[in-house]
Amino acid sequence: MLINVKARPAELGLYIDVLSDCDPVIRVGGLIFLSPGHLLPHQLPAHHTPHYIYPPGYKIVRFYWSMTKANSRCRYLCWISHDDGRPRFHVRAQDEPGADMSAPTARAAWAKVLDAVAALRDSRKEDGVLKLWPNYVTGEDLFGLTEPAVVRVLESLPGIETLTDYRFKFGRSALLEGGLAINPSGCARCEPRHRSTWRRPPRSLLPSTPAGPPGAEHPACPYIKQFVHTKSSQYKKMKSEWRNNVYLARSKIQGLGLFAARDLEKHTMVIEYIGEIIRSELAEIREKMYESRNRGIYMFRLDERRVVDATICGGLARYINHSCQPNCVTELVEVDRSLRIIIFAKRRIARGEELSYDYKFDIEDDAHKIMCMCGAPNCRKWMN
Repeated sequence: MLINVKARPAELGLYIDVLSDCDPVIRVGGLIFLSPGHLLPHQLPAHHTPHYIYPPGYKIVRFYWSMTKANSRCRYLCWISHDDGRPRFHVRAQDEPGADMSAPTARAAWAKVLDAVAALRDSRKEDGVLKLWPNYVTGEDLFGLTEPAVVRVLESLPGIETLTDYRFKFGRSALLEGGLAINPSGCARCEPRHRSTWRRPPRSLLPSTPAGPPGAEHPACPYIKQFVHTKSSQYKKMKSEWRNNVYLARSKIQGLGLFAARDLEKHTMVIEYIGEIIRSELAEIREKMYESRNRGIYMFRLDERRVVDATICGGLARYINHSCQPNCVTELVEVDRSLRIIIFAKRRIARGEELSYDYKFDIEDDAHKIMCMCGAPNCRKWMN
């Protein structure tokens, strides 16, 4: 059972001036990803190239070299806006007031910073400061538009699947994929897998189906299930294939959410909720610390004594939102004598559908109620 809700702020209507105004979503090295922005239908043609996507409202914080202090870092707020039908790139040095740059290209927006850093380093050669080669630095790299985690989020924005000249890095959407493959035998289960030597066993070795009374209706079974995988073997298979099961994208419920990357059958192991395993006493201390710092809290109770804390270090499962009518369920599975928190498909989940499960919070008084925004027909209005 979850012990707290993940708190993500609502989308900001204005561009932020300081980092504390927005809760970071993803951090990769010196890049803090704040918002993926959005693309309206009329903006799609002009806000992309064959290699990059430039959504208005896209915001990041980049830690890069300072323009005034050698060998010192500075926080640069970068965002993209819509200007006269074209994208416009903005860079603001947060540690150096008054240093605002704006240009129609990402490289031009960073040109002033790169030139200033290069000039500063050239003047400090005698102090052993390394030279900067700005010609080898691209604006898209500094804006974070080449980071795989960011690219995956941008490629999942609504409408991107309609772009015919954009080269997808993580696969084109199902809306543009061709039809189903043709099976010569008429049944996919009869086709060999990758030219293997698998052969259908003789009919005499297959278990027989008991015959019913005359006139009884027995639906024809397309295949006979000969064995059931153990939870341990399912877990090993899931650990090697979970990246093919899910992807991160903007959620209709709140903030970012996790979506099915392919059709998932009922009872499928989708993903594991991973994080740092700590004692319950330490979890209470950390929860108060996270609240004092206005951080989102991602914790999942493992048993009476232990809690999985995914707030600082955790997997993508922490982005699964709550729903009063979920399509997934959590279950504790023992693998190699240790308990694992596994998210299972509660029913058949279609590709592109958002994953959700019931957080099952304890009932709280009115002063500590958390509003539910799942939008399900049977929504309880409150998560606790």
